[in-house]
Amino acid sequence: MKVPPGRGVVAVSGGADSVALLRKVHGAGVPVVAAHLNHGLRGTESDADEAFVAELAEALGIPFRSKRADAFTGNLEAAAREARYAFLGDVATECGAAWVATGHTADDQAETILFHLMRGTGLGGLRGIAAERELRPGVTLVRPMLRTSRSEVVAYLAEVGQDHRHDASNDDRRFTRNRIRHELLPLMRTFNPDVAGALGQFAVQANEWHADHEAAALALLGAVELSSIDGTIFIDRKKLRGVPRHRVREMLRALWMREGWPVSEMGFADWERAADVVAAVVRGVDLPGVRMSRSRGVVSLRGV
Repeated sequence: MKVPPGRGVVAVSGGADSVALLRKVHGAGVPVVAAHLNHGLRGTESDADEAFVAELAEALGIPFRSKRADAFTGNLEAAAREARYAFLGDVATECGAAWVATGHTADDQAETILFHLMRGTGLGGLRGIAAERELRPGVTLVRPMLRTSRSEVVAYLAEVGQDHRHDASNDDRRFTRNRIRHELLPLMRTFNPDVAGALGQFAVQANEWHADHEAAALALLGAVELSSIDGTIFIDRKKLRGVPRHRVREMLRALWMREGWPVSEMGFADWERAADVVAAVVRGVDLPGVRMSRSRGVVSLRGV
């Protein structure tokens, strides 16, 4: 398990994975701050999680930062994730840390890939959880345990005699991700005991594929983009004649990403509708957050 050099922040929920990460990093002599966001979603249980992490940090002699999250609006999971990473970024900035580490494991990676697959993700979604990415300028988010299984985590904690908290909401099988964890993955392990490792390797290969195709998509975008006027982007459709349809979809996705348009709300059918405009099958479409239309040899796109 490796983390970048210098001072860092470890996100600690109190669960087995994050507690093991904190113990491992601290045990390696790395200067860290333990950070905990109290989402307040489970009442006294959430408060008990915060108290547990505070006591653990004190016992290890590690600086501790915590915050109670504000009320969430919209999609609960997305809002909670956004609040968590904003808090972790703030702690890193405050402490002068160059990196933030989270305790995502190989099992989390496998669950994420399967979850994306069942939702009908594109090939890019099969990359799963990124091993690292920029959290904010000057701060890198890292996941050093993506090749460590949850069973290895539990065995390590038992070896060092370290307690941890259990979030009972992770056992609620009304949620798809929990059913993947408790039903689908155990079944898959009867075919391959190391299915999480196999899916993790698949994610590595998907990342390599994505990097190549993303570079090609950006190059294509640069070759066909004409101009931008008052927020409307214009693309030369004539230069896209003969370009394979999947390349067109990848180019459009690169544009969506660059402009900050709602990529997560775009399913395969939506990308196909966008490609239909380029192919002159339809004159225009309304997509999530974007209006796209065609006039002669030019395609225009505008965020709405």
